[in-house]
Amino acid sequence: MRLTVLTPSFGKYSSEPSARSAQLGLELDYRTENHPKSGPELIEAISGAEAVIVGLDRIDAEVLAACPDLKVVAKHGAGVDNIDLAAAAAAGVTVVNTPGANAESVADLTLGLLIMGARRIREAEDSLRDGKWGVFFGSQLSGKRLGILGFGRIGREVAKRAAGFGLSISAYDPFVPNEAINEAGARPQSLAEVVAASDFLTLHLPGGEEPLITSEHIASMPAGAGLINAARGGLVDETALAEALHRGHLSFAALDAFATEPPTADDPLLGAPNLIATPHIGAYSDIANANMGTWAVEDVVRVLQGVEPRFPVV
Repeated sequence: MRLTVLTPSFGKYSSEPSARSAQLGLELDYRTENHPKSGPELIEAISGAEAVIVGLDRIDAEVLAACPDLKVVAKHGAGVDNIDLAAAAAAGVTVVNTPGANAESVADLTLGLLIMGARRIREAEDSLRDGKWGVFFGSQLSGKRLGILGFGRIGREVAKRAAGFGLSISAYDPFVPNEAINEAGARPQSLAEVVAASDFLTLHLPGGEEPLITSEHIASMPAGAGLINAARGGLVDETALAEALHRGHLSFAALDAFATEPPTADDPLLGAPNLIATPHIGAYSDIANANMGTWAVEDVVRVLQGVEPRFPVV
C-alpha cells in the first residue's frame, strides 16, 4: 500500500505518523514541494496513486477525472472546503479528515490571543523595545463575557479553558442543541445576542460564501470589545473590522486566519491599530501534528483494506 503525501506539514513536528505508517505497512511517497499544487502539477504528482493526503491542494472534478486509480483522499486537518465532495462521491473516492485532532491546539492559541489582546501585551512589548517604560492598563478576564460562535470540538475546548479564568460564557451554534451547550457550562443564545453582549468574541465556525460577522454585527459589539478569529478569514468582514479598529470601537482584534492567505502588503487590516496577527498557526503544535498525521494514515489503510474509516466525510 502506498500513500502520496502532498502536505509538507505531515509528520513535520512528530515522528509518530511515519512510524505508524511503517507499522501498518504503508509506504509514503512524498511530493511536498510547491505546496499547494493545482492543475497539471497536481495531476502529475498523484496520477496513478490510490491514496493521497492533502493540505491546501484543491481536489476538484478535473483532478479526480484524471486520476482514475484514486480510492481515498485524506485531509490533514478538519476543513474539506478544498475538496469537491460531490465530485469525489460521484467518482467513488472516499474522503476522510481528522476532526478534533487539532482542537486543543487551536483552543490554546485562542486563549493566548485573548490574553494578549486583553492585557495589551504586544503594545507593551513594542513600547519596551522602543526604549520606553509605559503603563498599559488592560482588561482582567474574570467577570467578563466571552461569546463563542461555533460550539463544536474547538469551541468546547475554548469554553473549558475560559471557565478557568472566570469568564461568563455564551455560545451560538446552529448545529449544536441548546441542551448540549448548557451542559458544557455555556449559555445558548442567538448569533445577534452573543455578538452584542460579549466583551470578547471568538469565532469557531466553518467559512461560507459571505462573511458571518458583518459591519452591522461589529457595530453592535460593546465599545472596547475584542474579537478573536482562529477559524476562517472569510468569517469576518475584514474591511469593517479594520475600520472599527481605526475608530477605536474595538480595543483589539487577534487573527490567525485571513480571507486571503498570506494577506497582501496593502491589506487594510495590516495597517489597523491594535491588531494581533499570526500566520494560521492554530494547528501547529506537536500533539496536533501527531494526531492529524496518525489518524489520517490509519483511515487510509482502513479504506484500502475495505474497512469503514473512523472519520468518513463522503
